[in-house]
Amino acid sequence: MKFHTRKWIKPEDLNPNGTLFGGRLLEWIDEEAALYAVVQLENKHVVTKFMTEIDFVSSAREGDIIEIGIQATSFGRSSLTMYCEVRNMVTRETIITIEKIIMVNLDANGNAVPHHKTQIEFVRDRLND
Repeated sequence: MKFHTRKWIKPEDLNPNGTLFGGRLLEWIDEEAALYAVVQLENKHVVTKFMTEIDFVSSAREGDIIEIGIQATSFGRSSLTMYCEVRNMVTRETIITIEKIIMVNLDANGNAVPHHKTQIEFVRDRLND
């Protein structure tokens, strides 16, 4: 799994316990999953359909730098399923895992449409065609 996005935990990201607010982390994960799907499906019209159980393994504190990793696990007719792990960049300790995030490919009217993708593609490979 590649960890492409890093976030620095700042005071505005904390809950009353002084640790990273889960809602803030889920916002970042949802955005990262959407960006990953946009790149893979080559369509900016995607939406989050589903997330499985979210497992908070450890917490992050102010000043920590976290990394968000997303990996495609399967391609449906109009969907892309991904796995997510967030970890502390320095200690590599897992903060959260989400086994399944499903994003759906949409047309301009908001209807689910086939994306005709079957495997992970890298932008560098598309540029070489």
